[in-house]
Amino acid sequence: MIRLSKNPSTDTATKLVVVAVLMFAFVFVVMVPLYNVLCDALGINGKTNGEAYTSVQAGGVDESRLVTIQFVATRNEGMPWEFGPSVSTMKVHPGAVNDTLFRARNTLAKDMVAQAIPSISPSRAVQYFHKTECFCFNQQPLAAGAAAELPLQYIVDRDLPKDIHTITLSYTIFDVTDMAKGAVATR
Repeated sequence: MIRLSKNPSTDTATKLVVVAVLMFAFVFVVMVPLYNVLCDALGINGKTNGEAYTSVQAGGVDESRLVTIQFVATRNEGMPWEFGPSVSTMKVHPGAVNDTLFRARNTLAKDMVAQAIPSISPSRAVQYFHKTECFCFNQQPLAAGAAAELPLQYIVDRDLPKDIHTITLSYTIFDVTDMAKGAVATR
């Protein structure tokens, strides 16, 4: 082992700092991709692919069946916006195109940019819940004190397993202002 100094307490402090830096690097560089791979492999967390669904399935609407869609909105710690769905539940027919809104309001006296991350449960429903338009596809800039209605359009696939009667779509909104410098526009 290489000796950094003649003072053992300085060596120990240096080693601890190096270990701490390596731990943080592991958490932020390795854990997120590893987490995503595990979620995909195990079918947990209900993460959606974040892309618009562009093909409507032939066969029309299954009017013999209703599925309850629950909407949940949370704010990441430190996110000061008001954020929530315009309705908390909808009953929909598989195959039908459905529209709803979420509402956001920037409560601060400064411009901000937010990003919403969706999650669906049960996780088996992810492949049957298709968003054709979603505010989660883009960052949402809001000027100080401004409010916005954020559209969501979706289709529940006709092939949704018959034992799934309720799907919960949850969004967590994050402050991404520092990452989106210059992107704030007035709504």
